[in-house]
Amino acid sequence: MSHPLFTPFQLRSLTFSNRIGVSPMCQYSCVDGFAADWHLVHLGARAQGGAALVILEASAVTPEGRISPADLGIWKDDHVPALARIATFLHSQGARAGIQLAHAGRKASMSAPFISEHLVLPAEGGWQPVAPSALAFSPTYAVPQALDQPAIQTIIEAFRLAARRALAAGFDFVEIHAAHGYLLHQFLSPLANQRTDDYGGSFANRTRLTLEVVDAVRAEWPDHLPLFVRISATDWAEEGGWDIDQSVQLAYLFRERGVDLIDVSSGGLVPNVKIPVGPGFQVPFAARIRREASIATAAVGMITDPAQANAIVAAGEADLVFLAREFLRDPYWPLHAAAALDEAVSWPPQYLRAAPHHSPSRTPAVRS
Repeated sequence: MSHPLFTPFQLRSLTFSNRIGVSPMCQYSCVDGFAADWHLVHLGARAQGGAALVILEASAVTPEGRISPADLGIWKDDHVPALARIATFLHSQGARAGIQLAHAGRKASMSAPFISEHLVLPAEGGWQPVAPSALAFSPTYAVPQALDQPAIQTIIEAFRLAARRALAAGFDFVEIHAAHGYLLHQFLSPLANQRTDDYGGSFANRTRLTLEVVDAVRAEWPDHLPLFVRISATDWAEEGGWDIDQSVQLAYLFRERGVDLIDVSSGGLVPNVKIPVGPGFQVPFAARIRREASIATAAVGMITDPAQANAIVAAGEADLVFLAREFLRDPYWPLHAAAALDEAVSWPPQYLRAAPHHSPSRTPAVRS
């Protein structure tokens, strides 16, 4: 009998071969939003390594929605061919391909983090960030321009068109990014949203933009394909922020609107909060949302050990586990996890000579 971590999972018409996914991870390696060879090799290796689903990094739905000038983009049709090349290769390795649709809001126009954290000014190729309110993330970041309602409608339309491009590129699912202090999360949290119009104040108003984006994407996305949303379950603020109770409420609304899975992370809205980081520290949020809102969830955050990942699925705390840093350390984590759990899984045929329990007698002579 297979371990729960290695059992299939179905959403709508899509079957995932196991419960292991590659979290979207920004690579800051683009020019004008175009995917490059780096993305093909980076993501392709994780598909070769046995992940059932691979999610491309935050892909900006507008140029101003990028975190940095080096971010991936999906704001114009010209981006589609390079994205399609990646999706095609992921499929060839048996993985399902997804892409995260994103807008950075007030956290935009920053440098790539491995260079140094600084604001990229318009004279250097940067731009004016936008947000629900004119509140900077921190002194290092720009004071954003508060969006008016026509501009909000333009962003909703940008998400819809991005979903259309994702379908044209051959992706199996899309994930809307409403976490980590980016634009949609900024609207959700009263710590970043001080509006007094229909998009601020009450829970219904603060969730309005996110739900309108979900409706726009779901209307564009085929009924037979699943839709994910990533949220931050809590801001980790001592008072006044977005929290798990509101996340459960929002999860009910997502389910009613055709969202199939919630990718449950946390934090990123405000700096300098105390986060109790440790193995699986965000898993209880995924478990509560799954239990109380009756919707599939993915657990993330310091999931590194095969037995730990298997236990999360076995206990019903989440339907999928998404790994990020651990996949940077080991692109073949699922294959190695299977070996650790004594689970029989398929290896790429080109790598069979290194697979556990593979008979050397069947391995062709090595040719230089």
